[in-house]
Amino acid sequence: MHIKTTLLFLFLSTGLFAQTTADVTPDTIKKLELQTVEIVGRLKKDYNSDYSFSATKMAILNKELPQSIGTVTKELIADRQAFQLADAVKITSGVIPSSFYNQYAIRGISQNEEGQIINGMRTRQFYFLQPLTTNIERVEVLKGPASATFASVDPGGSVNMVTKKPLEQTRREVSMSVGSFSTFRGTLDFTGPLNEAKTLLYRVNGAYQEARSYRDLVGNKSLLISPSFSYLPNKKTAINAELIFSNMNGTLDRGQPIFGAQAGVTNLNSTPISLNLGATNDFFKSKELILMGNFTHNFTPNISFNTAYMKQSWTENLQEHRTTNAFAVDIENKPVTSLAAMQFVQRQQYWNIDNLSSYFNFKVKTGGLQHQILLGYDLNYWEKTKGGGQNAARGFLLKDGTVAGSFALANAANYQTITVAGRTLPRPNVNHFDLSNPTYTIRNVNDYVLNVRSALPAALTTNNAIYIQEHLKWNKLTLLLSLRQEWFEDITNYETNNELAFQNSKLLPRIGASFALSKQVNLYGTYLQGFQPQSNTVTLMPSTSAFFGATRSAAQFQPLESDLKELGAKIDLFKGKMSLTTAIYEINQRNILMNANDPANPDLLVQRGADRSRGFEIDLAGYINEHWQLNASYSYIDAKIVNDAKAELIGLRKENTPVNSANLWTRFNFGLNSPLHDLGIGLGIQHQGSRIPWFNRAFEVPAFTIFDAALYYTPAKSNVQIALNANNLFNTTYWIGAQNYLRLFPGAPRNVILTATYRF
Repeated sequence: MHIKTTLLFLFLSTGLFAQTTADVTPDTIKKLELQTVEIVGRLKKDYNSDYSFSATKMAILNKELPQSIGTVTKELIADRQAFQLADAVKITSGVIPSSFYNQYAIRGISQNEEGQIINGMRTRQFYFLQPLTTNIERVEVLKGPASATFASVDPGGSVNMVTKKPLEQTRREVSMSVGSFSTFRGTLDFTGPLNEAKTLLYRVNGAYQEARSYRDLVGNKSLLISPSFSYLPNKKTAINAELIFSNMNGTLDRGQPIFGAQAGVTNLNSTPISLNLGATNDFFKSKELILMGNFTHNFTPNISFNTAYMKQSWTENLQEHRTTNAFAVDIENKPVTSLAAMQFVQRQQYWNIDNLSSYFNFKVKTGGLQHQILLGYDLNYWEKTKGGGQNAARGFLLKDGTVAGSFALANAANYQTITVAGRTLPRPNVNHFDLSNPTYTIRNVNDYVLNVRSALPAALTTNNAIYIQEHLKWNKLTLLLSLRQEWFEDITNYETNNELAFQNSKLLPRIGASFALSKQVNLYGTYLQGFQPQSNTVTLMPSTSAFFGATRSAAQFQPLESDLKELGAKIDLFKGKMSLTTAIYEINQRNILMNANDPANPDLLVQRGADRSRGFEIDLAGYINEHWQLNASYSYIDAKIVNDAKAELIGLRKENTPVNSANLWTRFNFGLNSPLHDLGIGLGIQHQGSRIPWFNRAFEVPAFTIFDAALYYTPAKSNVQIALNANNLFNTTYWIGAQNYLRLFPGAPRNVILTATYRF
């Protein structure tokens, strides 16, 4: 959680911009007893973070948390030059990017929830452009349904981004980068006290990037500004204020189309991985503003109160040419697999979000038992405001100048026609894309008939929750028990005469236990439940987004329910310099909402009966010795469809999930006595097994292994570092995922980035 107030406006008036590095460690917690939430930054500088606040809303060592949590620290982010979130989380076991978007499968469960979790607070936004990591202290991946902590979140896991907090020490850092694909980047991170008493601390993070891509017509310009303040007037009270302003102006990348549509024969290399179906004048503009405030007060050493508030606005402005997810057809309604059927889409919308989280923390001893009890209330409020809308041009032109939404063979004589390679086709409203001879021009959108014009109806989604949590310690045993009662309401056509509301409620338990087998080894087990009204799932699931602009809420469907059973061990190695986490688990989810894939009714939705994911994973992070750090992970996932309306799917592999995946990143710095003492080297390996595309089981996305490397030059007695990162060293062609024949997501070819960093 975090603590933010209007103090940040004082800082904004100075016009300074910067970047940060902060987080609380056990040493910091001992120094600042009031820090029951994250107020002051982290001093350690390594790949291992041994605590979490967001997992339980209290400062708890990860070793004592009866749940697997993967952590990527700012140091690992910096060494890998992971400027975007997907580059950071991919090293965590079981986390598999699904596309070019901010979208993942975690432990074999595809991400449903829209938005992100920042400092334990749920945001709301579309997922097309990857968030920047410049202001991130660490990324935490809580494995399994974390609804007992965050309300309606994904069954596979939740990605929580913890922002950098002010430090008591003065630190300043600026960096500049250039790289492949016309990449230019600058970042800064300033922090320190604003008065001699060190009761007022500040931090400023900033970043700007302008880059093209290995994908045709794709590029982005991203600006991030994030100032924060911590006010510590005494030992009992702390206030934190934080602002995040993110402005991204780029292009949506819908993926690579390929020729074919013949099961077992189609060649994924039939088109270059650079091929994109967009147009030169396409754009996607996303603007986000987040204000967070947190207040904490210790009434006594054993009683404290914390309240956090987040205000967010998000604006989207989109124009794009993209496929209809089908090949063109000829006048006999036979597919022409060298032509992609196209559509033109415009969309604008605005979201307003408010989050509140308040709780009391009581520490009590009864005999040999130590209790830490939380009593709390959460409110989440997401409003899609009036005025949003979407226009589209699709379908075929009739001889009378009107447009038919689809091609009907029985009325073929009524359509205008074109001839392509000797075949007669109905004339499309938006020209087909020729995969064998791609051309890019500035499209004149006035040439299209916008035959689909719709308002995005105002909508309001709220959930209220009360909860109690008991963290109990007795000798070597730690128990984590909680109950959370949720009340959800979804209203479409909000504040109109046609309001339609759906309510859901759920009591969510969490039961976990951790046993200290020794000072170095903790064994744990946990049982969790998850719950999501379907209004929170449709906008990320491909082809279910029709309900995003519908006058009915998808909450009318049965809620998505899930549960987790997990056993594991957490081990300290090398005198605590390295941590090892292993886990075996089973996740079940029921009532998955999916597109029926009915060509005659493309917006028809069905609910899959149930999926099950079982697996084993291991994460290792820390120092082997004072010069050598590493972060490594392995995941085995057996994810299957266990119940479905289509009997032929039962028992088959779940889509978009490799059975085996592994990652390694390591950095070695040569010692002072070495002739290479100014140098450091880094090596990364990423492996993913094959996977089934999301909507087409006729082909596989092949397995791949890629290698990365880095060279670091830090002159002795200097505050400068020069880093050269090279990714995909052997220029391997690979795909990180696919949806169908027209939507594959190829990984980047060999690329480099050169970064100069100065600390002062």
